[in-house]
Amino acid sequence: MKILHTADWHIGKKLDQYPRLEEQRLVLAEICEIAERENVDAVIVAGDLFDNFNPSSEATELLYTTLHRLSANGTRAVVAIAGNHDSPERIQVPDALARVCGIIFVGFPNTEVSKFCTQGKVEVVRSNKGFMELSLPNADFPLRIIHTPYANEQRLKTFLGIEDSEDALRDHLQSHWQQLADQYLDDKGFNLLATHLYVMKKGDPDPEEEPEEERPILHIGGAQAIYTENFPKQVHYVALGHLHRYHSVDKNPPVVYSSSPLAYSFSEANQNKQVVLLDAAPGKLISYTPIELKQGKKLKRGKFESINEAITWLQENENDLVEITIVSDNYLEAADKKRLNEAHSGLIQIIPQIRRINEAEQAAEIDLSLSIEKLFGEYFKSKNKGQEPSEGLMEVLREVLGTEEEG
Repeated sequence: MKILHTADWHIGKKLDQYPRLEEQRLVLAEICEIAERENVDAVIVAGDLFDNFNPSSEATELLYTTLHRLSANGTRAVVAIAGNHDSPERIQVPDALARVCGIIFVGFPNTEVSKFCTQGKVEVVRSNKGFMELSLPNADFPLRIIHTPYANEQRLKTFLGIEDSEDALRDHLQSHWQQLADQYLDDKGFNLLATHLYVMKKGDPDPEEEPEEERPILHIGGAQAIYTENFPKQVHYVALGHLHRYHSVDKNPPVVYSSSPLAYSFSEANQNKQVVLLDAAPGKLISYTPIELKQGKKLKRGKFESINEAITWLQENENDLVEITIVSDNYLEAADKKRLNEAHSGLIQIIPQIRRINEAEQAAEIDLSLSIEKLFGEYFKSKNKGQEPSEGLMEVLREVLGTEEEG
């Protein structure tokens, strides 16, 4: 049995105001091509299908057409769970139609998938809240999946009965998973757990350089992160979504973040994006192999001390999306910003970095007997580490002062 693990598609997401939908079309088509080339039996999408609760019609169409292609007309199982960016209600809305194609949407942590069988012989043969067992047309043993989509604190309390305590989430999920494992998992099938949560190996440091918008659920509802030791021993592989980099958290069993298909933040600059191909047998995982994705623009960062140096670098990386930092003694003039933006259509952000001024100069007292222009200059320096205001800024001030005098 071959299984493809992917996650964090974030369909509809922009980089600042730069649209990424066309790149998403290309990379999701690439994922479909990998599934077809490898002749996989099942695909797991571990959350964050969309980038927000109200996706556009274009984003919605891209999701459904991609999942339909992955399902291969009902001959391949596709299981997609909700992440923290998804509306669980919206994820489960098309479930009745999707099941005809072997696409299974799981929006809530207590979802019980209805039993069904497609014309292509993808069948849910057993089901419970948080669990399903699949019979696949080209495999002579079952695929068992424990599934736990993301849910906010209130939803977890409602659906999983969690009470307020620091370790409640971790303890409850461990108990919930273990009960399902004891009831349904043995070595006659392949056992997989799919979830969209923050997971770490106990004692390891928190990950660095994660996107800002992904950080709030590192500790859901005040509870600590889920540890790899909380997963049942009967599970052969844990398919994770949430962190955007490929990350093998633990190896026994493998607990893996597959990565997002595109870099969605400059904190992900220079990351290789991947999907994970599992080769499974009854009672064991034979191998899991990351496959690098080639489609989509790379994100790159540059740091420069001159505008000309920055423009040369921008021209050398014209096919990438870029962020640059300009180190200087003065704030960037409008003309310099214009030159930089004209040099690269994919320049997302220009970050000015002012060199540190002598701290003694910053501590100077402001003389209130000075002219308005000089007072503004002293005030500006007091708020900007001693940096003098640019001539362009002073011209704006003079225009304002002139307007006031005319009035």
